[in-house]
Amino acid sequence: MDIRKIKKLIELLEESGIAEIEIKEGEEAVRISRMGPAQPVTQLVHAPAPVAAAAGRLPELQPAALAEGGGAPKPKPNEHVITAPMVGTFYAAPSPGAKAFVEIGDEVKVGQVLCVIEAMKMMNQIEADKAGKLSSIMARNGDPVEFGQPLFVIE
Repeated sequence: MDIRKIKKLIELLEESGIAEIEIKEGEEAVRISRMGPAQPVTQLVHAPAPVAAAAGRLPELQPAALAEGGGAPKPKPNEHVITAPMVGTFYAAPSPGAKAFVEIGDEVKVGQVLCVIEAMKMMNQIEADKAGKLSSIMARNGDPVEFGQPLFVIE
């Protein structure tokens, strides 16, 4: 988006008394909002095409405890939590329609693949770093996951 257009939008915002305006052109978007009298704030966003929309589905909301970050219960002394090593999309199976890598109650071995996290079109296998019984799977297939988010609990 041209800087002259952005300056013109700021001027129009100041003259009109509107508190906020957002304009999208293709993949580019600009949002200008007035914080107080005559103090416009400009935010320029270059948004890539949404992957979820391209796949034909809407993203699901995460449970509130995971979204807030601090609401997850603390693991018990005999539990080992495996967290996401990166931001991406959680997949429980190697391909759509295939059997999941693991299910609750399975005995897992060190190095066994538990899931795949897709990040930047790369499929990253997440392996168990401890042997034991899988007691919890904390993400659903297709969920977006954050770095450090708990994924599995092994007893």
